[in-house]
Amino acid sequence: MTRAAVPGLPSRYPIGGLLPALYADDDLAQRFTAGLDTVLAPVLSTLDNLPAYVDPALAPADFLPWLASWVGADLDPALPEELRRAVVARAVELHRWRGTRRGLVEHLRLCFDVHADIRDGGGVAWSSAPGTDLPPAPTGELLVRVWPAHDRPVDANRVLDVVTASCPVHLGCRVEILPGPPEETGG
Repeated sequence: MTRAAVPGLPSRYPIGGLLPALYADDDLAQRFTAGLDTVLAPVLSTLDNLPAYVDPALAPADFLPWLASWVGADLDPALPEELRRAVVARAVELHRWRGTRRGLVEHLRLCFDVHADIRDGGGVAWSSAPGTDLPPAPTGELLVRVWPAHDRPVDANRVLDVVTASCPVHLGCRVEILPGPPEETGG
């Protein structure tokens, strides 16, 4: 069944009832408008339910990719449906943080249910005190270490694809999959 042809879907606004009284008893006019009602009922139903179609939590599953295109979200069809809905719902917020450590951590958490530790090797620092030492020489590498939030395997290649898409062009990136949180070593 498709939304275009729902058998027996009644029209909420039958055209025959809207005709002038002169045509109320005209059999041809009533049959003709009933045929139009059959064609227009799915259209009117869709328009009546339009807010549900553009709400990621309520939209039909086959609408999610289309809705994702509106907000610039890349949906992985391999993700479970509830996770794809969450990605679409938070896409605008994630775009706001794109290119930042916070944005990448949130994106990885949302897409893969992992925790992430990001070491930026770009050599950028700031200070409000004059005469502060310069940062160490940049490593030229973005190191992203991830570990699962729950006992689920993590696909390193898929994580690397997301990290590569977010990594600045002047940095290389590397992903490490850890069994648990990294030990704090200060480096």
